[in-house]
Amino acid sequence: MSVTPSASVSLAAAPTQADLLDFARRTAADAELIASLPLDPEGRTWVRLEGPAGSEAWLIGWPPGSGTGWHDHADSVGAFVTAAGELKENSLAARLPTDGWKTLELSEDVDRERRLPAGKGRSFGHHHVHEVLNESPGHHAISVHAYYPPLPRIRRYSRTGPVLRLEQVERPEDWQ
Repeated sequence: MSVTPSASVSLAAAPTQADLLDFARRTAADAELIASLPLDPEGRTWVRLEGPAGSEAWLIGWPPGSGTGWHDHADSVGAFVTAAGELKENSLAARLPTDGWKTLELSEDVDRERRLPAGKGRSFGHHHVHEVLNESPGHHAISVHAYYPPLPRIRRYSRTGPVLRLEQVERPEDWQ
């Protein structure tokens, strides 16, 4: 009996949330890389990085008092780690509808808050709604973020009390 060799296809497995968090931790510990990020006193700065297994990654500088506003990363999972300073994450412990709505009234028990000093981070799943803030009055923060698949869109929200309103959908071409 003869055996015919078959073509083997090597496909890298999609990175998990744990893989993304591990990458963000290792990258945040790279003091030379962190020190290389140009910081602006007025606005956030960022540099795109090569993430693991086709993921999208960013090194982000946060001036004092800056933040993202409420948003999600749509169909991507992700992770981020604070490399310098401290960030605060406010998030919603609620699964939102993915499409077809403009305004939602949230229940009272959905708000979560995390403080993430240097070296601390977290991962998150699809459609995770949050805002990230540097509440320091005088110090920059720096963080590393990774997403998979690369961000297809970001949905931005406004929030007044329990009311969350979809305001804008951004696509990668909006960030170029």
